[in-house]
Amino acid sequence: MFEILLSEDIAAPPEVVWGVITNTEDYPLWNTFVVSCDSTFRVGDPIHMKVRVLPFMTQPQTETIWRNEEGKLLDYGIKAPLGALTSTRQHRLSATASGGTHYESVFRLEGWFAPVVGFFFGAQLRRGFGEMTQGIARRAVHVHAASNAAP
Repeated sequence: MFEILLSEDIAAPPEVVWGVITNTEDYPLWNTFVVSCDSTFRVGDPIHMKVRVLPFMTQPQTETIWRNEEGKLLDYGIKAPLGALTSTRQHRLSATASGGTHYESVFRLEGWFAPVVGFFFGAQLRRGFGEMTQGIARRAVHVHAASNAAP
């Protein structure tokens, strides 16, 4: 198994953070890892992405939405044939006592091919998911501040 777990306390409420994650049109403004994304986010529907695993190229990635608990959990991934690889991606949100959000980013690869992917792309995946987590936090704080400044 190969796993990346990241967390961030964000000074914006969960509904704002959720809005950042699900507003795919704005991904190019803040997301250097998933540079484009399109999905209905309905369970069973695809999520089409262009992912920049390597700095010099993007690659298409299509996964399936497995769970969507609005404002709390978005879970999607792929299952390759013969148990070769299962990829799970989760965005987990919970409210903090201060009115902000505790955000958790989970990426997990399982199956007999997972160690190979982890070996060749582990550093790039850690970088990408780290940048994405920080990007979500920065964008949510910005959106929240802008909404509070509006008359």
